[in-house]
Order: sequence, then structure tokens, then C-alpha cells
Amino acid sequence: MEHQLHIYNTLMRKKELFEPIAPPHVGMYVCGPTVYGDAHLGHARPAVSFDIVFRYLKHLGYKVRYVRNITDVGHLENDADDGEDKIQKKARIEQLEPMEVVKYFTDRYHQNMDALNVLHPSIEPTASGHIIEQIELIKKIVKNGYAYQSNGSLYFDVVKYNKKYNYGKLSGRRIEELKQNTRELAGQVEKKSSFDFALWKKADPKHIMHWPSPWSEGFPGWHLECSAMGRKYLGDTFDIHGGGMDLLFPHHESEIAQANAASSHDPVKYWMHNNMITINGQKMGKSLCNFITLYEVFNGTHALLTQAYNPMTIRFFILQAHYRSTLDFSNDALKAAEKGMARLFDAYHLLNELPVADNATVDVKVFEQKCYEALDDDFNTPVAIAHLFELSKIINQVNIRQQKLTKEDVYFLKYFLKTFLFDILGLQNVEQTDNSEIVVNLMQTILNIRKEAKIKKDFETADHIRNELANIHIVVKDTKEGPKWSFTK
Repeated sequence: MEHQLHIYNTLMRKKELFEPIAPPHVGMYVCGPTVYGDAHLGHARPAVSFDIVFRYLKHLGYKVRYVRNITDVGHLENDADDGEDKIQKKARIEQLEPMEVVKYFTDRYHQNMDALNVLHPSIEPTASGHIIEQIELIKKIVKNGYAYQSNGSLYFDVVKYNKKYNYGKLSGRRIEELKQNTRELAGQVEKKSSFDFALWKKADPKHIMHWPSPWSEGFPGWHLECSAMGRKYLGDTFDIHGGGMDLLFPHHESEIAQANAASSHDPVKYWMHNNMITINGQKMGKSLCNFITLYEVFNGTHALLTQAYNPMTIRFFILQAHYRSTLDFSNDALKAAEKGMARLFDAYHLLNELPVADNATVDVKVFEQKCYEALDDDFNTPVAIAHLFELSKIINQVNIRQQKLTKEDVYFLKYFLKTFLFDILGLQNVEQTDNSEIVVNLMQTILNIRKEAKIKKDFETADHIRNELANIHIVVKDTKEGPKWSFTK
């Protein structure tokens, strides 16, 4: 499918094929977060990667309907069909209503996305807000004979489906391999095959989130939500479906199966999968307990960080690798991204001071074509950025009179760099003196004063400091490793 995507990207640039008064439409669906904890760097990568797709298509004149969902029900632990719902577990531990958990972490996710300058999607539906649509989709799958009921739960019959369709066409899996490699887990006795997946789960008496259905009081399976909401807002077939590489199987594979079982055709023309952010070569994620939240990065409070980093540094760090390549995190890599981005901004600001000549010694307009060609080639941001670095070098050479540009060239560069740096890559101008490091040092001083007060058993002062910080939305938590602080809004 990747070669088809390259062809599609090439065609996108040929806007002359379309009437200016009727821009072509693109439907794009991206799997959003499961909101039971703060967003981490792993969540930032798909958000930034598909923000580039959204921005670039809009820049080319496409009318894009971008749907990014919020998973707030049905996603069980370890992506299994048994166990506790991730939202429900968090609610039980914190003694909150599940929707309190959803609201709190959805708001914080949006704050992180705004900080990264990720554009808001056209539509952001929630799984819990589309239970009716999911039930109706299940009914179609049942009617066509690809589901079976067991003890009030409904499961998708993968073996039967595979006789007519190919379960594994996206991921390259074969059902024979699934039979050999899928182990039987406790609680899966309801299934005909261990790799069948839940469409609807009957809720046990302790399950907080449940809804009535023709089969039982229960909740939808995780794979169903994207299929139902994609159909509702983008139709039975739409252009682009995106998400992390970890969703390719079984989530996206199951979406294809559900669509074929309900409507006899694939749901998506082009699948796009961003690769993972890793730490020492290992995937970053909550399940592995090796994740770094975006708040920790922005505040510099994680043990692996030597300083706080501006959100634009994180965005630039992500864009320096192709979205389908792995991206290994390190403090040194963030520092390099910080310096690289500063070079581009310096070159952009330098345009206002460049000496101009009657004749140019270098053709800077070729860089526009090079950058467009890079993004046409499967949204290749690192190649586009490499061209921008080359251009910044020329700007510096003009400044010290090793190269010459005309007045018209300088005007062109101002427009071109503004378009690519800010509109397409979505970067925001960052002042060279970053206040984030000052904030970290100031907070450390305050926490040291509070620590001294506690040593002197002056708990009234210690509590007063903590309460005053809370009033300005800074929370302090005392841990075994010492006090930790973070913003709450």
C-alpha cells in the first residue's frame, strides 16, 4: 500500500485538475488517545505527524474533514477482550466517576496539543457518545453472518470471515500463523477461536460503564468505535486512516474486517502508520512504564532530562525523522533539535537585515521546488528540513557577503520561509532566551525553601507555600525521591 500512497501524494499537487470553485475533498480519520492518563511523547508523534498531513493538504487547496476520536470506553487492559476497562480502572483507583477521569485527561490532552501547535480536528467524537452507531454496525455484521453470541457477548468470527476475505491483508498476517501463535488466555472460553475479537461485551455487575443492547447490558469492543465513527462522519469509504504502528494489528486489521463484514468493501483507500518513539531502542508507552509525559518535558521534571524544553523543540524533534521511521529519544537529541530550530529562526529573522545586490549569485527559488517535492514524497519532513538548513546556510553567506541576492529574492524568501516554517511545518517562533529554564530554577529555589521549613518542623509555612502554588495552578507532590511539581492547567 505504501507505493499507492506515493502515487496519491504526487497527484495531490496537480491542483490544475480540479475546478478552483470546487476544491477536492479529503476524508481523514486518525485514532486519538485513550484518556486515562497524561499524554506522553508517544502520543505527541501521531498528533504532530498527522497535523502535517492536515496542514499540507489544506495548503494545497483541499477541503479536509479531519476526524480524530477520543477513546473513553471499551479499551480493556493489554488490548484484550477480558479484564478491566482502562478508564474504569483509573476511576476506581481515584474514586471518581469515569467521565470525571475522561474530562480531566481530555482537557489536559488538549492543552498539550495546543502547546505543540497541533491544529484542532474538524470533528472529535467520543466512543461513549456513539454507542447507538456501534450497536447498529454490530447488527449489520450479525445479519451478514460474521458474528456469534456467547453468554451475552458478541464476537467476530475471524475464521468464517477469512473464507471469503483476507484477515491479515493490511498487516501481512496469515490466519494459520495466528492459530499457531495465539495462546489461549483465561476468560476466553466464550470464543470459538482465541483470535476472534469482541464486538459487544456483557458487563459484569461491577462494571461501571454499560449500556442496553439487543444482546445484553454491556459495552462495545474497542475495535468497533473507529469503524462506527468513521462511517458516520466520512462515509463507508474514505481517503486516509492514520494511527500508530502499534495499531496496525489487531486494531486496524479488525476495522477492515468489520467494514467488509458490514458493507462488503474496504473502508479506507490509504492507511498511514507513524512509527514509535523509543528510549534505548525500546518502545515508549504506559504499559512499559518508560514513558515521559509532555508536562514533564515542558517543565523539565523527568529524571532523564537536564532542562525544560519548549513545545516547539519537541515538535521539531519529531519532524526531523520521517513519520514511518523510529525516533529514539535522548536529552542530547532534544538539545540538537533545539539548536537546529534556532538556526532556522535566526536565518528567517536575518532576512530583514540582508544586503541586496543587482544580481544574484545563487538561485534560491529552487528550494521551494525541493521542499514541495519532499512533502509530496510521503510527507518527508526530514528531507524538507534538510533543504531549509541548506537555505539558511546561503542566507548566512549573503549576510557576510560571500553570496549575493536581489531584493526580489529576499522578498521571495520571506514569503517562502514563513509558509514552510510556520504554516506547513507548524512551528512557532521561539525567542532565543527561553523562560522555561528560569521557571525550573525558580521552582527549585521555592521547593528548597519549603524543604528547609519542613526540616525546622515549620509545617504551617510548608503548607502555605504548597497552597499558594496550587492557587496559581502548580501542584506539588511529596514522593520518595523528593518533591515533584507540575502545572495543572
